[in-house]
Amino acid sequence: MAENTDIQWAHHSFNPWTGCTKVSPACDHCYAEGWAKRSGHVEWGPHGARRRTKTWGDPLKWNRQAKAEGRRYRVFCASLADVFDNHKSIDPKWRTELWALIAATPHLDWLLLTKRPQNIAKMLPDGWNGGWPNVWLGTTVENQEEAIRRIPHLLSLPAWVHFLSCEPLLGPVLLRHTWLGGRKRVDGKGIIYERRPHHVTEGRSAHSPQFIDWVITGGESGPNYRPADPDWFRSLRDQCAAAGVPFLFKQWEGRTQKQIKAMGRELDGVVHDGYPEFCHD
Repeated sequence: MAENTDIQWAHHSFNPWTGCTKVSPACDHCYAEGWAKRSGHVEWGPHGARRRTKTWGDPLKWNRQAKAEGRRYRVFCASLADVFDNHKSIDPKWRTELWALIAATPHLDWLLLTKRPQNIAKMLPDGWNGGWPNVWLGTTVENQEEAIRRIPHLLSLPAWVHFLSCEPLLGPVLLRHTWLGGRKRVDGKGIIYERRPHHVTEGRSAHSPQFIDWVITGGESGPNYRPADPDWFRSLRDQCAAAGVPFLFKQWEGRTQKQIKAMGRELDGVVHDGYPEFCHD
């Protein structure tokens, strides 16, 4: 499998441009900011202009490979920026050209993860309607405050897949049953959820309910990492299991990638590698 990223849940990463500004606690120890300082590619922060990259041909190559192999590649866009950043230095033409690239690569599933879901609606392309089959919309949720603030914005928009990246997880997160698409009921075991199907066969209309289809979580990495309580991960795992939502535990926290990899990816003896299941025409 062709891969150019160490991110467990994607095959490739693509950055249409680089640069960003910190907006919440998850950004405190931003790895991309560290990369920017080391590489000198772009100045980070509100006063630094975003810079377009020269790798726009890569997704077209990946799309040809995926088609030839009869499979799909997941592409994380953008690991060193935010597609829905409204910084004044981002030429609107860049985003228009990005949507055109996404439309031209139907064998790739584009994972658009943002900390600015409030900006998504005004930046979607013409013809979005119920969403594009190869676009997954996601938002970062590192604690309960950001869950309450960001998830409603994400779920206000139709998409084939909505997902959360609870990484770095900095506190417990309780996902409302309405976000997970479940209906509460009570039996002898207490409160549980009525499961709903998570096999998406067609896009949701703009007027149908939107739900979380996938949850990723993991600890923080880097010399200043903040420790996570394992019960925070267990809680998300159990909430997802109760609602039938795929769950992926990416990593424990640690100072270095070597240390983190040595800890493995098991949570209570199990590797959780859940992904949303859906079909393309």
